Amino acid sequence: MSAVPTTTTDPVFAAFCAAGLWPGLGKRAAAELPAAGITSSDDVTADRLLKLPRVGRQRAERLFSSFLAAAPTYEVVELLVGAGLDAKLASTAADALGNDAARRLRDDPWALLGLTGVTLGDADRLAIAVLPGADKQDTRRGRAVVAHTLRTATRDGHTVLPADLVVAALRAEGVADPVAAIGAAVESGEVLDHEPPEPEYDEDALGPDDELPEPDPALRTLSLARYGMAEEALAENVARLVATAERIADPAAVRSVAKGLDDAQKQAVAQVLGAGVSLLTGGPGTGKSRTVAAVVKLLQSKGTEVALAAPTGRAAKRLEELTDHPAVTVHRLLGAQGTSGGFARNEEWPLDADVVVVDEASMLDVELTAALLEACQDGTHLLLVGDPAQLPSIGPGHVLGDLIDSGAVPETELTTLYRQAEGGAIARLANAVRAGELPPVDSPDREVVVVPAGGSAEAAKRVVQLVTDSIPRALGIDPATVQVVTPVHRGPAGTIELNKALKARLNPGDGTVWGFDVGDRVVATANHLDLEPTGFANGETGVVTGTGDGTLDVDFASGPVTVSGSAMSDLRHGWAITVHRAQGSEWPGVVVVLPPEAGGMLSRPLVYTALTRAQRHLSIVHASGAALARAVSQVDVRPRRTRLARLLAE
Repeated sequence: MSAVPTTTTDPVFAAFCAAGLWPGLGKRAAAELPAAGITSSDDVTADRLLKLPRVGRQRAERLFSSFLAAAPTYEVVELLVGAGLDAKLASTAADALGNDAARRLRDDPWALLGLTGVTLGDADRLAIAVLPGADKQDTRRGRAVVAHTLRTATRDGHTVLPADLVVAALRAEGVADPVAAIGAAVESGEVLDHEPPEPEYDEDALGPDDELPEPDPALRTLSLARYGMAEEALAENVARLVATAERIADPAAVRSVAKGLDDAQKQAVAQVLGAGVSLLTGGPGTGKSRTVAAVVKLLQSKGTEVALAAPTGRAAKRLEELTDHPAVTVHRLLGAQGTSGGFARNEEWPLDADVVVVDEASMLDVELTAALLEACQDGTHLLLVGDPAQLPSIGPGHVLGDLIDSGAVPETELTTLYRQAEGGAIARLANAVRAGELPPVDSPDREVVVVPAGGSAEAAKRVVQLVTDSIPRALGIDPATVQVVTPVHRGPAGTIELNKALKARLNPGDGTVWGFDVGDRVVATANHLDLEPTGFANGETGVVTGTGDGTLDVDFASGPVTVSGSAMSDLRHGWAITVHRAQGSEWPGVVVVLPPEAGGMLSRPLVYTALTRAQRHLSIVHASGAALARAVSQVDVRPRRTRLARLLAE
C-alpha cells in the first residue's frame, strides 16, 4: 500500500474553518476536509465537497455557495491571522465594516478598535502587520483612541466625558499630541466637542470696569456624535411638544374618573390633559398603575386616541392587563426595523396617537427616547411613568433622572403606600430600601423569606431547593412562574452555573439544538425584532416549544417566534437571569440571590430593582454579609455624566 500523501492545511483556511465562519459547516465536517483534499480556499469546489461523508449534491452546492458568500469575512481572516489575532473577530468586523471590511482595515487598521472586545494592543498589532513603518503617533491611532475612550464610557452609561479625562487617556496610551487627536476625531464626524456653558452672573452686581466671567474650561466635554445628537434632539423635541400642546379637556373632567384616586393621583391625571410632556413617578404600591388606568379611561371617554407602551414585552403585557387597553413594546410602537436599529415611525411618518403613555420609563436610554419623541407629532401629549430609584437604562443616558432634575416638565410624585395598607411585606421592604434602610423582615405569611447562606456554593444549593421544592410545596406557586435573579454571571451562584443546576432538575436533556431542549426557559440578550412573526427584545424571557433543523420555536411574552441563524447566539437559558435583564418584568415568585462575589457591585438601585420584581412571594438568599446593608445605606449607582439636564434647562 502506498503511503498517504501528507498535506499541510493553509493556516488562514484552517483558522477560518475552526472559527466556525463557514456558514453551514459543522465541526465534524470541518475535521473531514483534509481527507477530501480540501486544505486551502482554492480547493473548495462543489465536486470536492461531495467527497465528504454525509454530503449529497444539494448540500455540497449549498456549502459551496455559502463559502463564496463568506469571501469578505475570509479576507479579514487573512489580515487577522497575519497579525496573530483571533480569527473569530472577522465576523464582527465584516458585520460592522461591511463587505469591504478588509480594504478598510488595510487603510486604517485602528478601525478594528471600534469592535467590541478589541484592545488597543490588538489594533496596534494589526497596524504593525499591515502598515509599513506603523507609528504610535499616527493620527488615525489618536483618533481611534478618542472614540474608544468615549465608547468605553458609554458602557457605564455616560453620554459625555470631560475633555480633560480624554486627554489623560490619550497620554496614557502614548499619544504625544492629544489636541490633534481630538481635532481629528471631531473632524471625522464621529465625535462632538461641547463648549463649556456660559457662567451665570448678576448683571447689576458688575461694575463698569469688571470683566465678564469666563466659561470654565474644565466643563468642556466630548461625546460620540450619536449620543450627543440624541441628547440635543431629545431636548429640542421636549421643547417642541411643550410648546405645541393644547389642552385636551378641562381639569374638571377628572371628576368623572376620580373615584378611588387621592389628590396627587388626580393631579397627575389633570397634568396629562394640559402638559405636552409630563412625568408620573413613585415606588411600588403607590398607585401609578391605577392612575394610568384612570388617564386611559378618561381619554377614551373623550374619544382621544391613546397609545400605550413599555420597554419590555412583560411590562407591556402588564400595562395592557391593568388598563384594559392594548399596549406594545416601545420598539414595536416605533416599528423597529430588524437589527439595523432604525425605526419606521419618525418625523416623516409620526404616531397617530394624541396621547402616548410609556411605563417603566427608568429603562429608557437616550437613543430610544430621542426616537420616541421624534415620532410624536406637534400637539401630542407624552406621559412618562416610572420609578427613578430603579437601576438606570442599560444603554447610555439618564433620561428619567435628567428630566426630573431639569425641572423642564411637570412631575407628580406619588408617595402614599397603598399596598402597605393591605399588608404587603414586599412593598414595605422595597420602600424601606428605596429610602436607604434595611429593616428586619416581618412577614408571618411568608410573602418575604430571608434564607441565610454561608457562601456561593451553599447559596446556589438553597436557590435550587427553593425553586424546585420549598416554594411550590409551601406556597403552591408553580416553578414555571418562579424567576431567579442574581447580580452576577460567574461563580456558583451566577447565571451560568445556576441555569445548569436548574435545567438538570426542571428540564433535563442533552440540549439538542444549540444546547436547548423543548421546555427550556430562555432569555434574549439582544434585540431581534425582524424575526417572524413578532421578533423578540433584549431581556424578554420565553419557553422553547419546538425544535427544527438548527431552529427553535420560542414562546415569548410578546408572542411566538421561530429563532434561527445569528439570533440563536443571543439566547441564553433563562431560569436565572441578571437584575438588569429582569428589570421591567414581574413574576409571581422571585428568588433573589446575593452571593459574596456580588459585594462590590451591590448598590441601592440594584437591590431595590431586584426586590421589586416579585408579585406574590420573594425569597432572598443572603450570602453577601455586611455588604448588603452597606450598599443599601450608602451606595447609589455612580452618577452618569450626561448633558441632557442642562440642555433641557436651557
